[in-house]
Amino acid sequence: MGFLYDTSLAGFIILTLVLGSMAAWATGRACALTWRPLRTLVWFTFLLSLAVRFLSFALYGGTLLSVQHWLVAFVLLLGVSLTGWRVTRTGQMTQQYRWLYEKTSPFSWRLKPGARDVGA
Repeated sequence: MGFLYDTSLAGFIILTLVLGSMAAWATGRACALTWRPLRTLVWFTFLLSLAVRFLSFALYGGTLLSVQHWLVAFVLLLGVSLTGWRVTRTGQMTQQYRWLYEKTSPFSWRLKPGARDVGA
């Protein structure tokens, strides 16, 4: 029994860190590809964290209504889903508007030198 997990470390690693993180990354990517706002991503991640907690309860006998362990799962999954959303959005902006933006890192882009942003 620990702060991060309530049943076993292996169950936490398999469900939350591996399967939950893969689902969170896919959720972030899907929200970015469909141009959905961040509040939608937060809602989907909230639902995903509830599903992960239910699976922990059903498969490993964890506590179903543990706010502490749900919050740990939600924060971890939200971080992964936001990272997936931002990496995908950066790719979108630099691929679809390559005459206007250039990638500066996996998480950001900037206006190309000599280009003028009409949105600002």
